[in-house]
Amino acid sequence: MKWAIKLGGCAIVLLLALGLYTLMGIRHGWFGKLESAGNISGTALPSEVVSVRAETQRLSGKALGVSNPKQIVFGDLHVHTTHSTDAFIWSLPLLGGVGAHPVSDACDYARYCSAIDFWAITDHAEASTPRKWAEAKAGIRQCNAVSGDLNNPDLVSYLGFEWTQVGRTPQEHYGHKNVIFEGEDDDVVSSRAIAAGGVSLDTLRQGDVLPPTVALADWRNRQRYYDFQLFIKEIQATPLCDPELPSNELPTNCIEVAFTPGDLVERLEEQGLDYLLIPHGTSWGYYTPPGTTFDKQLLEEMRPDAQELMEIYSGHGNSEEYRPWRAVNLIETEDALIATCPEPSEGYTPPCWLAGEIIESRCLATCESAGECADRAAQTRNDAAMMGVPYHLTVKGENSEDWLDSGQCTDCFMPTFHHRPGTSAQYGLAITNFEDPENPNRFYWGFIASSDNHRARPGTGYKEIDRKLTTEMGGAISKKWAERLQPKEEPAPYSTPIPREKLLEMSGFGLTEVERQASFWLTGGLAAVHTEGRSRSQIWDAMKRKETYATSGPRILLWFDKTDGITSVPMGGRSETGEAPVFTARAVGSFKQLPGCPDFTANGLGAERVASLCQGECYNPSNERYLITRMEVVRIQPQSYEGEPVDDLIEDPWRVFDCPEDETGCSIEFTDPDYVGGARDTTYYVRAIQEETKAINGDALDCEFDENGKCVKVNLCRGDYRANWEEECLDVVEERAWSSPIYLTWPTE
Repeated sequence: MKWAIKLGGCAIVLLLALGLYTLMGIRHGWFGKLESAGNISGTALPSEVVSVRAETQRLSGKALGVSNPKQIVFGDLHVHTTHSTDAFIWSLPLLGGVGAHPVSDACDYARYCSAIDFWAITDHAEASTPRKWAEAKAGIRQCNAVSGDLNNPDLVSYLGFEWTQVGRTPQEHYGHKNVIFEGEDDDVVSSRAIAAGGVSLDTLRQGDVLPPTVALADWRNRQRYYDFQLFIKEIQATPLCDPELPSNELPTNCIEVAFTPGDLVERLEEQGLDYLLIPHGTSWGYYTPPGTTFDKQLLEEMRPDAQELMEIYSGHGNSEEYRPWRAVNLIETEDALIATCPEPSEGYTPPCWLAGEIIESRCLATCESAGECADRAAQTRNDAAMMGVPYHLTVKGENSEDWLDSGQCTDCFMPTFHHRPGTSAQYGLAITNFEDPENPNRFYWGFIASSDNHRARPGTGYKEIDRKLTTEMGGAISKKWAERLQPKEEPAPYSTPIPREKLLEMSGFGLTEVERQASFWLTGGLAAVHTEGRSRSQIWDAMKRKETYATSGPRILLWFDKTDGITSVPMGGRSETGEAPVFTARAVGSFKQLPGCPDFTANGLGAERVASLCQGECYNPSNERYLITRMEVVRIQPQSYEGEPVDDLIEDPWRVFDCPEDETGCSIEFTDPDYVGGARDTTYYVRAIQEETKAINGDALDCEFDENGKCVKVNLCRGDYRANWEEECLDVVEERAWSSPIYLTWPTE
């Protein structure tokens, strides 16, 4: 008996030691494996497939009167693999993920599933390490190596990274920007991905992103969690570069940091690099503090001239449209920036306002006096306004449905979640910085769209299918995991603000509305480029000229030119003139899609790979096109003096032209007779609107309205255990294409 007791005690000690060893091993990444770029399966597309694409476009342009149409190529300049932290997290089994998504997946998907012409890898720089940067370069080189004729490749792959800056206040926030390089050799790309200093980087370098016990709780899938822990430890083990040294003097075995857009540009230029710097997700309120505007980014030291293209649409929604409402009012004092809660306006309810209504309703239910409950509501609104992005945490025990349609742009096309008008494309084009009155600063963006897909799937908008892989949909696979990740609290009838000191310690998804955001995930848009040819340099040169446009996913053909005078000015161009301009715009609808994949797909990629990567559905155009129903013209007159009110400078739409029911397309010509009388700089761009089709999350919140038109119930398109993951949440939308603007300058004399 004594021996049994002794043996039993030893067994317990051994089990405890083994458990401790396992926890330590998980935390330190001992059991994990590092991901590589993977191996590309697909071969180059048949040359006739590529030539037919180009010829079909040329004939479509000719039929609409385009005298010498350039080739239009479609691509995706914003793609993540599981070398990005958020992509890795969403690939975890507890969130319904299906494992690694390497660069090789993106290459095969772009070539055969979405069948686009070019793409770029843009993993988050904050998660990059010297090893990952080397893997990214190797993957891009491998993808280009099988692209056939370099002068006429089937697919062009660009190397890039995302500078993922997040500020906790409007003064500190600059947002996310992609950096893309033309070449692939070491001497023409950055020596390392350059990370954004602040919240995004600090979160990864301090402690555990996921508790090590997660692997124990999901023992069957433990290897994936082991790999994630090693992923994090690799980042934390890589030292930060010396901030005092110029970029070109730094070693390659460190993480380089830039704190502002100006810092980022300076570091790229210290290496003597040619690059594209592309802001994106600008109005996405998921992380952008309410009250943020583009104004500070027009300061000379922020290098607005270096931001040549802007991604106005992605799987995160549409950042184009300006609205006069705001989520908070900001009052700047000597000591601080004070946020107050504005009253609702037509079509918009500030979230802080609804927070007050929720608390007032709870308060009244406890039989408190009306006066007391009104006071609590007012306090809650102040607290929520001051909290910023995590405003919802002031309402303890809140549910996603409680917030109805508050904070959302209810009349925007496919809006971003908590759309921030002050960082919309239209606002950015309307403002001017007058620090140097002789040379005022403005943004002169060309427009593009992309996917921002985090599952290595470039160009996801070709079909509205499989939202689990073609959008960022995801969530806890069970109630148990939901409560582990974000425990629910009991509702309270009073405000529960979190002190700023504690907020600074919090980070990540715990501050954000993950559940509600799921209803705003979309399939991606596309960048379209008018180019002289398909080579890497020809596409690059066209992007540098800003001969680009954006689409919400379909391959709509669009031309927009200033056509008066001897030389026409294409979209993205600038022209000085004192005469009334004449413009021509033409558009052709995208091809309707056939089910399945083209016959050549299985031959080049393999049937098994088509099934697993493309889910058996590829870009597969029929001979029938959708109709373009109308063309809309937007006119913006940038500020001509400091403090000029912006609201009246943005005319959207300024003019609308209905189109005939003709698959050949739509062609319009217009002039601006008021240009001469106005005698001021003016910007124009067009939208080509396609006939109605259905899209994933086309109606983000699917509101039910009362007799007064007020949203009283929402039907969220969830991504967690409460949802039917096979449901696509399809609603009718009008897909579209946005031209890059044409910028007219009034003569100075």
